[in-house]
Amino acid sequence: MTAAERFERLPTAAKLLLILTAVLLPIGIGLAWLGETGIGEADRALAGRNEEQARSAVQSIESLVARNALALRVAAAGAFHNPSADLCATAADALATAPAISRNFALRSPSGDLLCANGEFVPKEANPLVAPGDIRAWIDPNGRDVDIRVGVAGGMATASVPSNELRSAAKDSGAPVKFLELRDGENVIGLIPANDPKSDLAVSEWPISNGNIRIHVGMEHERITTADRLLLLLPLLMWILAAIITWLLVTRLLIRPLRKLERAVVDYRPGGALELPRKVGPSTEIQELRDAFGRAIGRAEESERETGAALEGQRRLVREVHHRVKNNLQVIASLLNIHGRSAETNDARDAYAGISRRVGALSIVHRNHFADMEENRGISLRPLVTELAAELRASAPDAARGVSIDLELASLNTTQDVAVAVAFLVTEIIEYAMLNAPTEPIELSLRRTSELTGRLTLGSPVLRPDEEDETGKLQFERIVSGLAKQLRSTLDRKLGRYSVDLPVFPSA
Repeated sequence: MTAAERFERLPTAAKLLLILTAVLLPIGIGLAWLGETGIGEADRALAGRNEEQARSAVQSIESLVARNALALRVAAAGAFHNPSADLCATAADALATAPAISRNFALRSPSGDLLCANGEFVPKEANPLVAPGDIRAWIDPNGRDVDIRVGVAGGMATASVPSNELRSAAKDSGAPVKFLELRDGENVIGLIPANDPKSDLAVSEWPISNGNIRIHVGMEHERITTADRLLLLLPLLMWILAAIITWLLVTRLLIRPLRKLERAVVDYRPGGALELPRKVGPSTEIQELRDAFGRAIGRAEESERETGAALEGQRRLVREVHHRVKNNLQVIASLLNIHGRSAETNDARDAYAGISRRVGALSIVHRNHFADMEENRGISLRPLVTELAAELRASAPDAARGVSIDLELASLNTTQDVAVAVAFLVTEIIEYAMLNAPTEPIELSLRRTSELTGRLTLGSPVLRPDEEDETGKLQFERIVSGLAKQLRSTLDRKLGRYSVDLPVFPSA
């Protein structure tokens, strides 16, 4: 079975679903692919924005540390350049001109000895020693400051950047930082703690101060939400929704009403009432189809009634014709009998009697046909042959008044043409037997040989196929052979028995 044949056998709802799928699904898949690609690009763009914001916050902190280190180096270099003066005061004066710089610091010799401290600065340990021109940064063990040590000619300077200034620098960058901490491998400063430890944050790590300190920045992990994905996948969802709605509408508004209408039409039987469903949905086309069915069946019933009336009239007419033909034949037979009785010679009387018997046989055929018309099964041969045998016995010559006719007849029906030929054949053979062997019995049988054929057999000692004279026997053989041809068969001649096949109707 081909795919087209399988498609033709599908219900209408399934066909519409497949058609919608073939039309809309590729479009939906293409749009869904484009949407998914857009989602990926949007996720990458959000990740890139988070990285840029994190870099901005780190750069702000690094810039703050770098400004403090640069200002501290300049101030320390100026102080050590004039060793006769107060070192810390000279450096403090230099820092006073730099805005947003810590003024709390300490100065040490190249070997690490503390020379002086300014402000509230608490001196740190001597290590690490920093060479001139070098900068070192680490997290103070107190966990609140970032210590900076710079090396200049003549010594070292150390200062601290408070955590609140680091936090302010990160916030001033404008980045929406959700988590921020600094690590140097041993100590940690938590500048911005995470509100929810389980929250989904994008944490990145950034080195500053030549890698001495690493900053961990946590940004809110922005990504395309499920609602955004559904919105981008809306074409695919629209296909699914359109297919379901179409299937439901076609099933409820079209298929179900049509099936109801189909069942009502199938259940209708001629002569009964046609009960069409009153509710067939809101479709006006199906309602009009229902009304059209009702009108068509009403016209068919009216036409059937008219045809039945016309057929009944035709039957009456044919009955009347057969009745009149039968009456006319009986009148002719009676006239022949009257003229036969008044004939002056025996030959004339025998001729009148023979003609009368044949007219009577034809009359019997018409009468049986008239009687069997109501059943529409043709002419029943059994009563026809029985009546014909009785008529022939009644009209037999005086010498054959006591002739015996034995009948063995099956109930077979046939057409009027076949019945006429059978009646004449039986009349010819029985008359020949009565005239030539009036005291010999005659046997007549009729039986079915197949569904459409029967066999008529007449037996009498006078039937001898090998004996033919030039007068009566030759003419008799020609007549019965001609009647057999009318039955579209050949006469089977055997000593004492003649048989012929004839067409009959199938058994009921």
